Order: sequence, then structure tokens, then C-alpha cells
Amino acid sequence: MKGYILEACVDSAESAVEAQKGGANRLELCANLVIGGTTPERALYEKVRELTDIRINVLIRPRYGDFLYTEYEFEILRRSVALYRELGADGVVSGCLLPDGALDEERMEFLREAAGDMEFTLHRAFDMCREPYKALESAKRLGIQTILTSGQKNVCTEGRDLIAGLVRESGGEVDIMVGGGVNAGVIRQMLPVTGAPAWHMSGKEMLDSNMVYRQQEVSMGVPGLGEYQVFRTAEDRIREARRVLDGIQKENMRIY
Repeated sequence: MKGYILEACVDSAESAVEAQKGGANRLELCANLVIGGTTPERALYEKVRELTDIRINVLIRPRYGDFLYTEYEFEILRRSVALYRELGADGVVSGCLLPDGALDEERMEFLREAAGDMEFTLHRAFDMCREPYKALESAKRLGIQTILTSGQKNVCTEGRDLIAGLVRESGGEVDIMVGGGVNAGVIRQMLPVTGAPAWHMSGKEMLDSNMVYRQQEVSMGVPGLGEYQVFRTAEDRIREARRVLDGIQKENMRIY
């Protein structure tokens, strides 16, 4: 029986190290997790590759916001996929939509071809599409290995019915990876009813900055989030999720 995948979404070298220590067997490497993630810079990828020895899938997303891209933005997407293929990434994570909410199969095919033999994950652009089951069939045709989804809800616990349906309809051709509020408790609750083979979490905690002097009159970041707060993956949160998955795996092996 194939083991469950635990993917940690990280945007720093420190988080990547903590995720591996906690038992993640794959990373989704990105930048700017606080706005949902964007394409990371090359230097970050290279440092994470030096520090870890687990699989690295790189998020390819040129900006915050929707997944309807201009010609310039799409060219940046293609170049980014090609770059990380050259750098030896194990996979890429991306997605494009049409104005009517359908998956943009033409552009997705270009990206899939640019990825070559790398793994390809359709990210949560899937959660913004109009017809999820049709998008699943498109993913099968395109040779996409994984779909990341919260079941088209803000948190995966609210989207469990769709997730379970997608797992059934995938027929094992595409891994349905659950994201959106995942932690050890959510896995324990949802895995038996969805059968999802892959789980995606940041395991983040908020740390206080080490800055002693703090300028209070100027804000440089996202409204509502101060410059003196740092989000970082916590080893213990990843480890707890890993223990749940391993426990369920052992129980399944005992039954079968």
C-alpha cells in the first residue's frame, strides 16, 4: 500500500528545515505565503535544496489574485516552469483559468509540456473553477498528477463532500491532495470519510520578531499584519500530522 503524502507549504529556508524534521515527505516551496503564495526566487530554492533532501515542488504564480493571466504574465509562467525544470525541481504547482471559470486547457497544456518529466500539481485555481468534475477530467487528459483542493470552500472540512467525490472520480489517476486548514485533527477527522491520499499544510506559527527597536509610525506590509511578526512552520505541528497519517497507514495494513 502506497504511503500517504504529507506536503508542507513553506516560504523560507527555516520553515523547510522544520518541515523535514517534522516528517513531511514533500515541500511546496513558494514566496509570500501571507498572500496565498507566489513564485519563489531562485536563491531560496537553491538554499532549500542545500538544506533538505526531500522532494521540492515549486509554486509558479506570478502575482496575488485571480488565475486569469495576461500574455505577459503567462510568458513569465512558462519561463518560470522552464527555469525550475533546469534547476532540477521535482515538480511545479500552477494553474490557469478562462474568464468563464473553466480550466484553461490550452495554456495548461503549454505549461505541462514546459514541465517535461517533472510532477505537475494543479493548485487551488481548481477551487475557483466553475465545474470541478469537468476540471478533474481535463487534469486527467493533461497528465497532471495532483490536484490541490479544499473542496471549493475556505476550509477543507466544509468541502469534504466534494473532496470525497473527487477521490472517487479520480480513479487513482490523479492524487487529490487536501489543503485549506489542514492539521493533525483535521486529517484524523477527514481521511476516513474522503480516502484522500495526500495532505497539504503549512503548520505555521506566529513568532515575534527579534527586533529591539520598533518603528510604530510606519507600516510597510499587509494591513493588519505588523512588520514584527514572522510566520514559520513548526516542526511539532508537522510531526503530529505525520503521526496521524502513519497511524492510519498501519491500521489499514493490519486490516488488509
